[in-house]
Amino acid sequence: MPRDSIARYIDHTALAANTTKDHIITLCSEAKEYHFASVCINPTWVETAASLLQGSDVKVCSVVGFPLGATTSEVKAYEARSLIEDGATEIDMVIQIGALLDNNVELVHRDLFLVREATQGAILKVIIETALLTDEQKRIACRIAKQEGADYVKTSTGFSTHGATIEDVKLMRLIVGEATGVKAAGGIRDYPTAIAMIEAGASRIGTSSGIAIIQGEK
Repeated sequence: MPRDSIARYIDHTALAANTTKDHIITLCSEAKEYHFASVCINPTWVETAASLLQGSDVKVCSVVGFPLGATTSEVKAYEARSLIEDGATEIDMVIQIGALLDNNVELVHRDLFLVREATQGAILKVIIETALLTDEQKRIACRIAKQEGADYVKTSTGFSTHGATIEDVKLMRLIVGEATGVKAAGGIRDYPTAIAMIEAGASRIGTSSGIAIIQGEK
């Protein structure tokens, strides 16, 4: 795949706690220059990014229940609705990981149902945090996300014990089929790794190393 073609797979990401307005301005400028799919940012920066990216082909993506997934379903739904009002068109939400580990699938369903209801018209990506789950729990999470109408399932927040793996991307693609997207995120920092994720089934890549990937740098 040509390096410029891979740009449309990339969510150009800045989710660190020390992200400043200058970082967001640079992030958005880079995203427009390289035609990345979106910028993925914390909620506080959505209005700024939406203003900077107005009229461009770059989407504004923000995160809900991030990074632990442990806020209540009602709070997640409110947060998602508020972000869309501020200009986000894509939402990456973290599932109720503890509930899934407790086999409380009813709560996981409800969590997703309320956020999906709040994000009608926007793209919803569901972060299942694969590093904390068994393969069977990953399958369950992917099935629930698909049943509740998610547009993507996503491997990781990038804040847990490890990020995306080829094996997890393949498993997630197998479970959700071709109609639902798979976003690989966490630890993807070079072109060969990004290509390997796409070949495994990823249709979106979350990374803060988008430019390095395109330019072939480490």
